[in-house]
Amino acid sequence: MKLVIVESPAKAKTIERFLGPEYRVEASYGHIRDLPRTAGETPAAIRDKAWGRLAVDTEGGFRPFYIVPAESRRHVRELKAKLAGADEIVLATDEDREGESISWHLLQVLKPKVPVRRIAFHEITRPAIRAALQNPRAVDERLVRAQEARRVLDRLFGYSLSPVLWKKVRTKLSAGRVQSVALRLIVEREEERRRFHVSEFWRARATLAREDEAFSAVLTRVGGRALARGKDFDSATGRLLKSSRALFLDEDAATRIAGAALEAVPWRVDSVERKSSVQRPAPPFTTSTLQQAASSRLGMSPRQTMSLAQRLYEGVDLGGGDREGLITYMRTDSVTLSSKALGDAGRYIESAFGADYYQGPRRYKTKSRVAQEAHEGIRPTEIGRTPDRLNRLLDRRELALYRLIWSRTVASQMADARLDRTTMEVVASIDGVGHTFQATGSVVRFPGFFKAYGTPRKDQILPQLEEGDEIHAAGTSGTTGAGPSGHPRHGVVLNSVEPERRETKPPPRYTEASLVRKLEEEGIGRPSTYTPTISTIQERDYVRKRGGSLVPTYTGMAVNQLLRAHFEQYVDLGFTARMEDALDDIARGEVESESFLRDFYNGRGGKPGLARQIEETLPGIQYPAVTAGTDPDTGENIRIRIGRNSVYAERGRGERVTRATIPDEMLIDELTLDKLTELLNSPRGTEEPIGSDAATGLPVFVRTGRYGPYVQLGHTKGRDKPRWVGLPKGMDPSEVTLDYALRLLSLPRTLGQDPGSGEPVKAGFGRYGPYVQRGREYRNLESADRIFTVTLDEALTLLAQEKRSARATRSVLRELGPHPESGDGIRVLKGRYGPYVTDGTTNASIPRGADPAATTIEQAVELLAEAARRKKTRRTGGRRKTSGARR
Repeated sequence: MKLVIVESPAKAKTIERFLGPEYRVEASYGHIRDLPRTAGETPAAIRDKAWGRLAVDTEGGFRPFYIVPAESRRHVRELKAKLAGADEIVLATDEDREGESISWHLLQVLKPKVPVRRIAFHEITRPAIRAALQNPRAVDERLVRAQEARRVLDRLFGYSLSPVLWKKVRTKLSAGRVQSVALRLIVEREEERRRFHVSEFWRARATLAREDEAFSAVLTRVGGRALARGKDFDSATGRLLKSSRALFLDEDAATRIAGAALEAVPWRVDSVERKSSVQRPAPPFTTSTLQQAASSRLGMSPRQTMSLAQRLYEGVDLGGGDREGLITYMRTDSVTLSSKALGDAGRYIESAFGADYYQGPRRYKTKSRVAQEAHEGIRPTEIGRTPDRLNRLLDRRELALYRLIWSRTVASQMADARLDRTTMEVVASIDGVGHTFQATGSVVRFPGFFKAYGTPRKDQILPQLEEGDEIHAAGTSGTTGAGPSGHPRHGVVLNSVEPERRETKPPPRYTEASLVRKLEEEGIGRPSTYTPTISTIQERDYVRKRGGSLVPTYTGMAVNQLLRAHFEQYVDLGFTARMEDALDDIARGEVESESFLRDFYNGRGGKPGLARQIEETLPGIQYPAVTAGTDPDTGENIRIRIGRNSVYAERGRGERVTRATIPDEMLIDELTLDKLTELLNSPRGTEEPIGSDAATGLPVFVRTGRYGPYVQLGHTKGRDKPRWVGLPKGMDPSEVTLDYALRLLSLPRTLGQDPGSGEPVKAGFGRYGPYVQRGREYRNLESADRIFTVTLDEALTLLAQEKRSARATRSVLRELGPHPESGDGIRVLKGRYGPYVTDGTTNASIPRGADPAATTIEQAVELLAEAARRKKTRRTGGRRKTSGARR
């Protein structure tokens, strides 16, 4: 028996259909080894080493220390059992760095004593698999080393800088080589938008018509002087640039011109310019261009796009026992097509559209210097398999993505589209001054590739007018007759002229698709990293989606501020791009990975590396505060700070400081200076006490600090530290009454004594919420209000119950059904840190803002697959003995 190993069960199911009975195809379920993720996973042999937390020997050649994670051990056991009866192993993982690395790790763990063959293919079809089996090769050590260097670099970067964020911003945050640069791009775009001063300007728009066909023309010049446009304004001040010679119109001027122009008929056609143009098709999709097109045309996120593309690549049941991959490999930066694909496309185009639509094969050259030209662009595995043929075999989203890929591939080989573009200028004379209105339009003369990929936005069609033709108002007698060139009446009339308000626009926020495009343009990241990067910055709550746009949170802005202020080099676009280039040089065997990693971490030639920079910089790093502006009444700076449990605004310093909690749902774009001062000046944002404690005479305050809102008894100044208690989670500080504050400050409340042990029983409010206590025994109460109403008998009943584990407290929100590959049941659970999905082996958080009740099984499978790939699953059991091995 020959054992074929691939990454996923879906891929295994497809490939098995193409092979004979002597083959057995099994899945590794992705990587079977990785670096330890937690201290509990780190083997005891390296735990006490200086570099043990990194699991990378920074003192001995930067060798990584791998383990088999808990979720992979069952798969490894099963593969070893299957290997026992095999006389040959065929490694059929994807042909990229990750796939090559999976194959190498399989060899290291399985240690086969039988012959091993490595096969590679770009599509999962019968001919491709058979061709691959006839042309096996060895595992490419250079690709393995390149992937390993990338993994080690990411570990050094993330595990070194993330603890800085834990100490100076908030726990459970992370820094990453690509994610931190992506965050910087989003934050800097938001900063640009906040600095941007919107300018208003006006123009006039005329509506003209011939019979039922209307078209419009806009005022562009007055007396030969161009009207101001967006580019004529200073984005920082909103004023017209001093260098601009443009004419600025306000609302009154535009209204006067519009009224006068309507009366100034007839208008005269001053010029008509017609130009022929050619529009060429775009090349086949790469990973990034597919994500961008799927976003703009189908409204899909990069994560959704890649999940669907993975399914199309790994195989779909076609009926009659056939199963085949429908598209080529979807992680690629190449735009080339194979000779067979070019020939198939040409024959299809001539057959379906006619000979005029095909002018021979188009061969595109990939622009990226590091593109793997052995790969192809993303295309259908069979051009003749049209989307209509798959209508009943794919679900709606799969079919939409396949149609997009199919049409782009076919269009890339079709003839150019030919258009006629017309620009016409019409002049209205007002008090002897010419006011020029301009209209533009286009007509498609030959659709070419538009036939397959669709026509762009429809442009207005202009009537056939000539210089000197006159245009009269609708309903007047001057709408007939011939023009000066002898043309019969053109029938064009002026219907209306209206003033039109315009304003300058700040640079648009990034969408997921435009962020991918920017990262690719800057040479940051590679096809396999775009989707995980975008997912990570949202999971860390550095960024939230507002509509389709990415908006930074206060936490994201604080993290970016700290990294830019103290570790600028490591979030610099050029530096990160050069690191990507170096990693690609390692893949080509041009750079040695150990020296590259040593220079990065330890430094070279007197220039400190990351480790020393952190050591020297950390003591001087202050808790970051985002400067939001100056209070117009007090002249004091207003800052936004990140607390452990909340975000708050702060004004003043020392004893004069005032703080106010910023609502969690209020993002930076809503937080104007007026809103900040309103929050700070509200009764709960000032230093005014809400009353006094009758027993002590001390004032009672409601305040907001680093850890969220709290009530405080007494002044901060003085020898005695004031007593304070945090507010229950979710409680609005503005709703706290004096009575409620005093009740909180009186906690813990003694309920009585346990008749059995004699120990006092108390009710209180702590870090994990309301509780009852006896000695060292604690039990949670269901709500904060129960602290003041729970009786001794009720508390004793609670304390007599077995303490529930964290797992037991996780309530099931929904049962989604069996996993389509493993058959394991998938559930939506409510955990301590929010809702998540699980199949019993892997857990995956539901993105912030998403409705757990609306989660579908397809979305859950996608989340679980992503979580498994990123190896973020937490161990739920106790500490176990972990085996590890160096490279």
